[in-house]
Amino acid sequence: MTGAIPGEQPPEQRPTGEPMPRQRRVPAGPIALHVDDRSGSSVITARAAASFEPVGRSVATARSFVRDTLQGWGFADIVDDAVVLTSELVTNAVVHAGTEAEVLCLRTEPGVRIEVSDRYPEREVPLQNAHAVMGSPDREGGRGLQLCAALASRWGVEYTSTHKNVWFQLDLPERALGTRTAGPALPTDLLPTADGRVRVAVLQIDRKGSVSAWNEDAEELFGYAADEVVGKPLTDLAAWPHTPGTGTGIAEALQLSRWEGSYGVRRADGRVTPVYASHLRVRDTGGEPSTVCLLVRDHERAVLQTPSRVPAGDQGGADGPSADPFEVFIGSPAPDDLDGLLQRTVERARDMLDGDSAFLLLATDDETELEVRASTGLPSARQRFARVPVEAGPGRYGSARMPAVHEDLTSVPGAVPLLAGTGMRSVVTVPLKVEGRLTGSLGVAAEGPGRYSNEEALRLQFAADRIALAVESARLGELERLRRGSLSFLVEASDLLAGTLDRDQTLALMAQMTVPTLATWCAVYTIADPASDPYLSYVLHEDEELIDGIKSLLSKIPPPEPVLTPGAQVWPQPGEVAHQAALRSSMRSLGLAGGPAQQLTASIGPTLATASAVGGETVVLPLVARNRVIGMLTLGKPTDEHFRQEILELAEDLSRRAALALDNARLYSERTAISQSLQRSLLPPGLPHIDGVEVDVIYRAAGEGNEVGGDFYDLFPIGDGAYGFAIGDVCGTGPNAAAVTGLARHALRLLAREGLSGPAVLQRLNSAILDEGDRSRFLTLLYGELRPQANGGAEMKVVCAGHPLPLRLRQDGTVETAAEPQPLLGVIEDLELYEETVTLDPGDVLLCVTDGVTERREGTRMLGDDGLADVLTTCTGLTAGAVAARILRAVERFASDAPSDDMAILAMRVPGLQQD
Repeated sequence: MTGAIPGEQPPEQRPTGEPMPRQRRVPAGPIALHVDDRSGSSVITARAAASFEPVGRSVATARSFVRDTLQGWGFADIVDDAVVLTSELVTNAVVHAGTEAEVLCLRTEPGVRIEVSDRYPEREVPLQNAHAVMGSPDREGGRGLQLCAALASRWGVEYTSTHKNVWFQLDLPERALGTRTAGPALPTDLLPTADGRVRVAVLQIDRKGSVSAWNEDAEELFGYAADEVVGKPLTDLAAWPHTPGTGTGIAEALQLSRWEGSYGVRRADGRVTPVYASHLRVRDTGGEPSTVCLLVRDHERAVLQTPSRVPAGDQGGADGPSADPFEVFIGSPAPDDLDGLLQRTVERARDMLDGDSAFLLLATDDETELEVRASTGLPSARQRFARVPVEAGPGRYGSARMPAVHEDLTSVPGAVPLLAGTGMRSVVTVPLKVEGRLTGSLGVAAEGPGRYSNEEALRLQFAADRIALAVESARLGELERLRRGSLSFLVEASDLLAGTLDRDQTLALMAQMTVPTLATWCAVYTIADPASDPYLSYVLHEDEELIDGIKSLLSKIPPPEPVLTPGAQVWPQPGEVAHQAALRSSMRSLGLAGGPAQQLTASIGPTLATASAVGGETVVLPLVARNRVIGMLTLGKPTDEHFRQEILELAEDLSRRAALALDNARLYSERTAISQSLQRSLLPPGLPHIDGVEVDVIYRAAGEGNEVGGDFYDLFPIGDGAYGFAIGDVCGTGPNAAAVTGLARHALRLLAREGLSGPAVLQRLNSAILDEGDRSRFLTLLYGELRPQANGGAEMKVVCAGHPLPLRLRQDGTVETAAEPQPLLGVIEDLELYEETVTLDPGDVLLCVTDGVTERREGTRMLGDDGLADVLTTCTGLTAGAVAARILRAVERFASDAPSDDMAILAMRVPGLQQD
């Protein structure tokens, strides 16, 4: 359940019989209506997690953890709100729920998402209710969700069978000029370099430009005593640089409200010391203005340097020359604020040429397409990440590489694809170039024809040349941050995909890693073999209530064509079909397509919601593993949204990893099925029913996924009322031992039914094992023949070849061995074996086990034969099944670790006379 959930305080207990909600829900109440869900397409750039024990002091520890994390990320603006919300939610978990709390902080482009999980999912939050009211703020519980609703940009609750997860999103506010900023915590080797002692010279310059104050650090840096410079003009000391394209000198810079940059100061010895300076214009209590100058050595500029630059417009006064709009704009946005820089650029360009709209597109790395990154005055569908070709038509006016003026677009349809259907008639476009390379295109359009000429093109080109380098620098900075986040995302994705070999879990992981980080919804198609059609295997959307609608929509249209070509391919069919279905439903609901309108009114809502969910750009990426297409990963956006090229490149990297993981899961499943089928063929088909004798077997093979190991058992009819039984142990465990197991079991049946005695059967089996050569393994075996007697007892003839001796439990509780030890099989060729006769009286039990039972260890202790006998003495009067179960329970409880050896337990009991 995801989104804002206004309602009353979560109840302490879930109502009886009510299923626990596990699906996420779209916020539908008044709190959710204003939420801007930007995190759906944001890349997680950093994460931090911690667990806290269910004790009171954990709340303070959690507050410190969140505060330190967010301050390290530079999120000082939202630290206080995050700490308050975390404190309340952790209190609910460790105090009221009494469980361990897990706190996860995720840094994204819009801000931060914090999740608090506890292990008490029964503390349920009620579903959306128009009449629900939050609990009173004075109550002890329930305030956490009230605070989320009041402070968070978005929040929600998610349930699983074992956890309840409350999350909230805090978006960073728009930073005004001069807002205090913070940077992330960095390794020591990445910190800026400075001298052992950083000296900051503090100078104060009066309104005439003369030095009025000079501190001790200034004396150390430049070699002048204060009395030598006070009263002198700063221009006598400053070596002011001549910056091409600017006419600002030191006198003008001292008049600005704020200035920051580099110049030189002449030392007392005549040398020039490069410095980095920050100037601030102030006034004293009497209203007298002066400028405070902070200076450090240029290589220590990080001490003073800030990410923001002062607008160039500040240097013009009321009496100065009028500033061009672009001249005012150039220094305004922070250099790394690409979106702000681009949006301000189009707004200034529109105002400069008095246009109705403007747009700015950035070129892809191969310079074949332009991607819309900012616009004003255009429909929303044209605003973000739509792509147009660089070469839109023949001739110079059809290429974005050259300036172009179109006086009337109606006479040249398609000349500017971005403006098709917008009502714009005249347009001027100019390229953004850096070192001769096309980096983007800037355009201004108007609704009237003939608005622009070459003069406006020259003005716009001049502005584009001024801004191109700043745009490219900011773009590269954004790209670097995105690639760092992408690398972290791919590392985590690889770890998750490598952690499972289950096909269904791999499909779920693929979808969950994609939504909402890369796309709003996704679908995974799988292809079983080259001759099979793609099958829709998994669908996921941010809003789980829309999953069924999307799945139904995709099932009605042909799947995308599987191709080996790498890269994302646009798939328009889902959006087209969804829009057609929504249009038909709307017409029916209005009675425009025949039939009563009220019959379909209830279904139009879901239809329109599905159409909106899949109405944006949809792309398909092939899942290719081992040179074969094994499926397709389909990613989609809601109406009017497009994918960024960088997101598609990241999705392509993810699809390659996911394809290999999915193919590995398929291969593992196939081999597991084959292995289990072969292993089951080595087990006896079933235990025969023997009149007058109870028989029960418990078998446990060591190792995950193994159904058969080195231990084995068998019970089968021989003829004339006799039955053969065997329990053995092949050296080792796993498949290699299981191969000898199959040989031994089948050979025993064949030889016993030939009428051979027990010793003869084992001697021939010994020869068969030795004939295996290097593949042979030695074998311990207890073999016997069982004949029920008319008087209610049973006669057994047994041969114990190196195996743990069988134990006989009499009705009076005494336990004794029922055979003598003899040589094991598979070691020597000539064996001298003999058989012994054992008679079981009514109520007696014969217990046969493998050494996995007797050699069960806990440290230096071992269960042993004596320990097994002690357990057996407590089994008097129990059935054969109960005896076997008690032995197994004793073995498991003897040590805390899981058994590491195969185990077989065979119990045979003659019922007492009172049970006949």
